[in-house]
Amino acid sequence: MGARTTPSSTRCSLARVLVFGACGASALVPTSGPSRARRGAALFGGPVSGPGINPARNVVGGELECCCAEVRDTGIGTGFFRDGHCSTGPSDEGSHTVCVVATEAFLRFSEAAGNPLATPFPEYMFPGLEPGDRWCLCARRWAQARDAGFAPRLYLRSTHEKTLDVVALDELKTYALDLAEVEADLARVDGMREAMMRAAGLAADAPGAPSEAA
Repeated sequence: MGARTTPSSTRCSLARVLVFGACGASALVPTSGPSRARRGAALFGGPVSGPGINPARNVVGGELECCCAEVRDTGIGTGFFRDGHCSTGPSDEGSHTVCVVATEAFLRFSEAAGNPLATPFPEYMFPGLEPGDRWCLCARRWAQARDAGFAPRLYLRSTHEKTLDVVALDELKTYALDLAEVEADLARVDGMREAMMRAAGLAADAPGAPSEAA
């Protein structure tokens, strides 16, 4: 089977991520063994699931979409579970749930705040981030950057619903790169719902339809 090529901003993979850059704490990742094997096996799979993993839902109630599976062809994906998604669970104490696009200003702010996101840590499978890279950032780190005026833009459909424990949806929408698409999806769903309700009402009013008293 031939190699599959996909833009690095949309590929998806599996395993844990070094949390140092994202949260200033270490969730160490082995560079060999089962974690690496799982990552390779699920390179183009969906979000990780199982006991202790929160349902893969995004902040607008839909299925959690891929954030970034492979940063700049490094073979390293994002997410606490390295599944390319901003999945989370009880073991993810930092709550790496916000799918952001790094900017130079944000990376400089992070380094000044003690989180050298631009620094690679290959021994922990952390590639270091460059402007334009997508990454699953801790919700509280995003809020910290917002308060300082350096919040990176984000993707709502790839941001886990647990983010709403920290940041309100309306505020996330202010920074969303996919807001137009999300609003179009919601309008389409609302339209379908209204059409179904109208159809149900017409059926109920049709001659010969059973009455509630029957």
